[in-house]
Parts: sequence; C-alpha cells; structure tokens
Amino acid sequence: MLLRPLRARLLASFVAVGAAALGTVGIAVLLVGPAYFAEAMGHLPGDPMGQAMADATLAAFTDAMRRALVAATVIAVVTAAVVSLAVAARIARPVGRLADASRRIAAGHYTERVETDEPGELADLASSFNEMAASLEATERRRLQLVGDVAHELRTPLATLDGYLEGLEDGVVSPTPQTWHLLRAETARLTRMVNELAELWRAEAHQLLLHTEDLDAARLAREVAARFAPQASARGIAIAAPVGGVAVRADRDRLDQIVSNYLSNALRHAPDGSTIEVAAGATADVGRVSVTDHGPGLEADQLEAVFERFYRLDAARTRADGGAGIGLAIVRALADAMGGQAWAESGGPGTGATFLVELPAA
Repeated sequence: MLLRPLRARLLASFVAVGAAALGTVGIAVLLVGPAYFAEAMGHLPGDPMGQAMADATLAAFTDAMRRALVAATVIAVVTAAVVSLAVAARIARPVGRLADASRRIAAGHYTERVETDEPGELADLASSFNEMAASLEATERRRLQLVGDVAHELRTPLATLDGYLEGLEDGVVSPTPQTWHLLRAETARLTRMVNELAELWRAEAHQLLLHTEDLDAARLAREVAARFAPQASARGIAIAAPVGGVAVRADRDRLDQIVSNYLSNALRHAPDGSTIEVAAGATADVGRVSVTDHGPGLEADQLEAVFERFYRLDAARTRADGGAGIGLAIVRALADAMGGQAWAESGGPGTGATFLVELPAA
C-alpha cells in the first residue's frame, strides 16, 4: 500500500526534524546556561563561603536543567509524533486516493475522478489527474464508437456482396456485366473505406510522412477548382476560384486533398445552377483557404459534428453518393498534423456553409 509507507516516511522525517531541533536547544542550554547562571549569581572575590555556595548552586542548577531537558524532550517527542502523524495522514490521504483511483482507471473504470479540498500542489495534482482521466474516458468512448461505426458501415456492402454471390452460386442471379459491375463497385467501396480509415488513423496518430514546403495556396486552390469544373458544369454550377497568391508552409498533396474534399462536399450540397466560391487570404501568421456553397446550411450544433467520423448531415448524404463520411474527419486531422486548423461556419439553415482551413504562413 502506498498510504502507509508514505505516512511512515513523513512521520519519521517530522520526528527527526523535531529531535534535531531539541538536541540543538539542549546542547546550547547546557553549554551556555551555566556560564550565564554563574554570572547572574555573582560572588565576592576571596570569599570561600560564597564560592562554595556558588559551586553548589551551579551544580544544582545544571542537574535541574538536565532533568528538565529530558522531560521536555520526552514530552516534545510525544507531541511531535502525534502532530506529525496527523499532518502525515492529511498529506498521505489524498495521495492514497489518487493511487486507488489510478488502479481503478487501469482496470477500465474511466469515469473515476478524485476530489480533494487540499490547497496548493495537492489540488493541482488532483485537477491534473481528473483532466487525464477525462481525456482517457473520451478516447475510450471514441474508440468504442469507431468500432461500432466501422461495423455498421461494413455491414451493408458485405451484405450486398454476400447476397449477390449467393445468388450467383444458386443460379438465381445471372453473371451479367451489370452484376460484375455492381460487385466491383461494392469491393471498391470497401477498399476506399479501409484506405480512408487507415489514413485517418495515421493522421490522428501523427504517423503521416509530411513533405512541408513553401507553396502558393491560392494557386493550388485554382488548380483543384479547375479539376472539379467539368463535374460542376454538368449541373450548371460555377466555381469562382481565388486570385492572387497566398504563401503557406504545408504539404502540397495534403493541402490538395483538403481543398478537394471541401469542393467535393460543396458540390454534393450545392443546388444546381448555383455558384461555389473558393477564396484565399493571409495574415502575418497564417494563410487561409475557404470553400463556400449555397446549400442547406448548418445548425450551430452541426458545425463541429460534421468533422466527426461517419457523420452524415442529412438523407442526401447516402452511402452511394456521399462516401463513408470520413472525409471531413481526415481534413481536420491533416490540418492539425500540418500545424493548422479546419472548421466550418454557417449562418443557419438555408444560408449555405463555408469550410475553412488555416495553415502557418511561409
């Protein structure tokens, strides 16, 4: 047990300090006290009777002083032991609670918290411990949610594959080109999902190999916009690309991936015939790229939720049309890995949405 050894060590240290102090006082009194006593008593020179009385009085004083010091030492040691035991217990008790809570957290009880009314460093220690426990609880909750989400996302394509393969085996389904195309589409979907999950894990675990360089974010955004222009024009959507230049420090491929994800998301929600604005700007410290659509917009509680894994805004984001719902989670992880941040802004339903990424300036 941590509590008893700590309490014993504190008690021993307090008693040792008290004993050292008493020893110092006793030695000082025995060495200095008789001289002061003799000086205070005084006697006439050449008076044998006075000298004898002074010597006898000094001897009695010294003996009484020794006895008093012994008694005081015993009383002081007992008092120090009692007080030290109480103080040691007061210090050791919250530390013991922390140790017990740590063992319960190690056993998987992540909701464990400690409370202390002690001031100073012990309160700071308890607060730091509770923050750590809350972080572990949130991580475990996300892990369990991820496992459930992955199982849910994999169930549909696997069920489709299994159904068609069983139909082919029984002769119920004909091996037509359309059947093979559907099977290939489902396997491609599974492959894409697995690759996205692997990339998300590497990004969140800071295991991505980044090749950061000084680059023009506005120029890169224009290149991405040009790549999406044919897909947008098929629906009568115009993409307004940024002008000028914005120098940032980033990985070119990863920034391209972020802007591409934003544009793909905007095209998914933008109404036909509307305009998607891609903008870029900079301050002394950061460069920014934003993509704005005029789609259904976002509620206030959706601004953060859209960056969560497997989150889908509405029925329009079907698995067939909207992917696995991991793209924006990857965007945020990539932005964090490059020392930046990603977020969304919206005035509410019906006002469209703007997705932004900020990166360190070159």
